[in-house]
Amino acid sequence: GRGASELGTSTTTGDGGMTQEERGHSSKLVYQYLPSRYGMNPDDIRKADAIEVVVGQGAKPGGGGMLLGQKISDRVAEMRTLPTDIDQRSACRHPDWTGPDDLEIKIRELREITDWQVPIYVKVGATRTYYDTMLSVKAGADVIVLDGMQGGTGATQDCFIENVGIPTLPAVRMATEALQELGMHRTGVQLIVSGGIRTGADVAKAIALGADAVSIGTAALIALGDNRPELAEEYAKLGTAPGFYEDWHAGNDPAGITTQDPELEKRLDPIKAGRRLANYLRVLTLEAQTMARACGKSHLHNLEPEDLNALTVEAAAMAKVPLAGTTYIPGVSEERALAEMKEMLAKQIAGSGS
Repeated sequence: GRGASELGTSTTTGDGGMTQEERGHSSKLVYQYLPSRYGMNPDDIRKADAIEVVVGQGAKPGGGGMLLGQKISDRVAEMRTLPTDIDQRSACRHPDWTGPDDLEIKIRELREITDWQVPIYVKVGATRTYYDTMLSVKAGADVIVLDGMQGGTGATQDCFIENVGIPTLPAVRMATEALQELGMHRTGVQLIVSGGIRTGADVAKAIALGADAVSIGTAALIALGDNRPELAEEYAKLGTAPGFYEDWHAGNDPAGITTQDPELEKRLDPIKAGRRLANYLRVLTLEAQTMARACGKSHLHNLEPEDLNALTVEAAAMAKVPLAGTTYIPGVSEERALAEMKEMLAKQIAGSGS
């Protein structure tokens, strides 16, 4: 929360409830309302600046997760009302609703709890993105959080991470098309995109394709100080090296970030980590702004699909932007050509008839 607050942006509680520390150091804190209900507390919900109803994650849409027992310390157990040291299953769906009508009821319930004072987000994993966006808007969401398959997680199996969901690139475009059809793009419901956002160029591309904002996870973890070179010996003991460690779910993080080990936690200086994150966010923003200026734009949100070209046929098809050096958009160009041929044929038929 320190780094994000320094830049004036928000942080999210994540799975498991809200801590006093993150609320105290976050100027804008979003409370995640998850299927597992771990740590769910109406009093904490009222302290939040927004509520994010999690329907799915990009790394595991439609799937639940596993909270390893070694991560359930006394404090975690107290927050989540769980026994210590026992593996716990995270549900794949909310227990008290089964469809979009129930989501609408849940959003109203959360608005009642918060006296209609805070916005409600709905987070979906990128799959049937066009329809999920439509249904979320119909249910009353103020913000759609779209998580592409490049998003990270420490709570699912490899087959899900590598094979379930769709990439962030086409997902942004599909969500944007849904909002445009509803007449709410840029004017009503906001679109936040996550999943693989690392650099200012990633931010600029997401904005150009229709996003209003982006969300980061793994990038922030690295910015806080994970995988840093001075811990090379510690990483070597785990059979890895700085820049390659990604077993954050195991609870053995040498940087002391993704761990519940009191001794490892001492290695993390929250003040320095906050400064590092703030520096990263500054550079991320400046990079994106520089890209916008290079496109002749006076504001980052003025970026549009016309500012983009694709380097591969696949990227051009997914994003529906021209292949570099051509006007060819796979699928779209064929449809236009077919429409023109039909129009010409209709004119010839009409002419011969007269």
